[in-house]
Amino acid sequence: MDHPIPLDGFIQIALVVDDIENGIESWCTLFDAPRPDIRITKPEPNPDEKYRGETPAYGLKLAVIEVPERGFIIELHEPDENPSTFREFLDKHGNGLHHLGFQVGNARDAVHAGELVATCSAQQRYEFQLTVAPPGARRHRGAHLSDRPLKATR
Repeated sequence: MDHPIPLDGFIQIALVVDDIENGIESWCTLFDAPRPDIRITKPEPNPDEKYRGETPAYGLKLAVIEVPERGFIIELHEPDENPSTFREFLDKHGNGLHHLGFQVGNARDAVHAGELVATCSAQQRYEFQLTVAPPGARRHRGAHLSDRPLKATR
């Protein structure tokens, strides 16, 4: 590889679940982590997001389990019945891994990380989301990899 990818850290596991209460208990027990609050969003259109060419309006229960001693978070997503990438994943695959997040060096490294994962399997398609935030911001620069079609976002 011309440009090795400096993975500064594995930072996120995002799971889709059909029962967030059961999921929280299981994951908190596994990592001996404190139980987080569940955030509930109502189905409102989000003009900054597209799902199958349309502006989605879906609700979601979200819990973020912090595992600081291991350096990552576990996100549990329980979608409502409205069309969304989370609902589609749950309907097709059941409970499971939706995407992973890695902190990478710079924007170029994140693009290369996405290219690398996109070529890992001829039978799987991966989405790559580039997240760039200024130094000191709560969000990290990172590569998010999932089984959705390849695209880049800022």
